Amino acid sequence: MGLEARSVSKSFGEPPTKVLHELSFSIDEGEFVALTGRSGSGKSTLLYLLGALDFPTSGEILIDGANFSTMSGSSLHQLRNRSIGFVFQFHYLLPELNAIENVLMPARKAKASGVDTKELELRGRTLLKDFGLGGKEERLPRQLSGGEQQRVAIARALAMNPRYLFADEPTGALDTVNGEIVMGLFEKANRENGTTVILVTHDPGFAARAGRQIRLVDGKITADEKQSAKPEVKATT
Repeated sequence: MGLEARSVSKSFGEPPTKVLHELSFSIDEGEFVALTGRSGSGKSTLLYLLGALDFPTSGEILIDGANFSTMSGSSLHQLRNRSIGFVFQFHYLLPELNAIENVLMPARKAKASGVDTKELELRGRTLLKDFGLGGKEERLPRQLSGGEQQRVAIARALAMNPRYLFADEPTGALDTVNGEIVMGLFEKANRENGTTVILVTHDPGFAARAGRQIRLVDGKITADEKQSAKPEVKATT
């Protein structure tokens, strides 16, 4: 099982400008894939389509054999909440909520669906501790560094133990040290939990640590390469 794109195209504007051109590929469950290419190549657009944040103009995207476009609104909402986690370049934490409250936002949305929120709170606190934020659970975002805020955002994305984690330039606004920490967290989720990770990055070093690179130029795939396993890089806090 996993993700599959079938002749996927995406256009914007009027008259329409095609950003993605008939892309076809699959991503197996448990893979770590880096989407690479210059700015404007279509990487983020493709990521949003794969993560069901947007829909293709033509073609199909399937997750575990199910077509996003044919899902009901409630089914899509449940899928995004329980099976998909997203991390962006900027953390988008709610400033009035502390770290643990931000992490538990997905759990609050899922509460009506019978999810055990106490269990999720324990998981959230464990994630923050594992991410080097033990003792900072009650701090507001403004009381955390930029790297710490991004780690809270990753914990939020992982709070529901999603099978798929999408990350759009998550290290782009971070310094080298915090970028290494964040990359290590993605590697850990993939290695220890089997989370499928799809990462958009401009950093060739980070891209090289994925198990596979898909390179885009002008909305077309120019390379799709498996990579040798890389030595484990441990995150430091």
